[in-house]
Amino acid sequence: MAEGEGSTEEKYDVDIAAPASSLGGAGVFHIVNDIIGFVLYMYQQIPSVLQDMSLDFDGLQTEFTDLEAHLTQPDVKPLVRRKLMSRKREVKLEIKKLQKLMTTISSLRSALQLLIREAPHIHRVVLILGASPLRPHKAYELLFTHGGNVLSFEGDFSKSKATEALSKKTIRSLISTGAGSTSCPGPMRLFILVQAPPSLNLPQHFLPKRDFRYNRKFVPLKLRFKCKTQDNETSSPFNSGTNDPIWFQCRHVIKGLAFQQPVDE
Repeated sequence: MAEGEGSTEEKYDVDIAAPASSLGGAGVFHIVNDIIGFVLYMYQQIPSVLQDMSLDFDGLQTEFTDLEAHLTQPDVKPLVRRKLMSRKREVKLEIKKLQKLMTTISSLRSALQLLIREAPHIHRVVLILGASPLRPHKAYELLFTHGGNVLSFEGDFSKSKATEALSKKTIRSLISTGAGSTSCPGPMRLFILVQAPPSLNLPQHFLPKRDFRYNRKFVPLKLRFKCKTQDNETSSPFNSGTNDPIWFQCRHVIKGLAFQQPVDE
């Protein structure tokens, strides 16, 4: 990583204080997931916010199933059948356009959840938008510090009110730094890297990248989530020892969509 990583002199563009209740395993998952959606939308890699796209995709799949069921009815009149067939083709085409993106995002979410179940004390996540991790166009580095106890996993990934509030605060902070204010040159790829213990064993989802470093001239946007302890202090992000974390790259790479951008009048 960049020089000075892990040192007390490391500088952050955004510092966000958070209660321990919002930075457990589920909290980290939702924050990372929401920032992924923010990056994809703000840099014009998807046509609408990810939550709306997920709802639209589910709606298209339901409509396709309903159309197929309707077309099997023997009493459908020829004119109605032609209209239903035409709509079915349109829906099928829309599903095809979104299928790969939505499948990759679903796989990525599942991979992050498996990671947190196995190693709930992950501290650093990097989101890289560009041609490759070594050729970033934009990068967001997220550091999750913790108090006296290691980040916990609560047993499920439901989104608490505390995490929801923290996520909204994070997005506002990113916007205030100018994130997403510059355009991207067409569809790009979003790579996810995490620091986890070297004992992590999820080869179907994460591969070790021990020598991962940015180009020296490249500067990522860094966010630090400071977990408050009871005495209102923040501990150091890493524990010393032989189980020092290494970088792992997620196999699930999100590729942005090519779509018609609205023209300003």
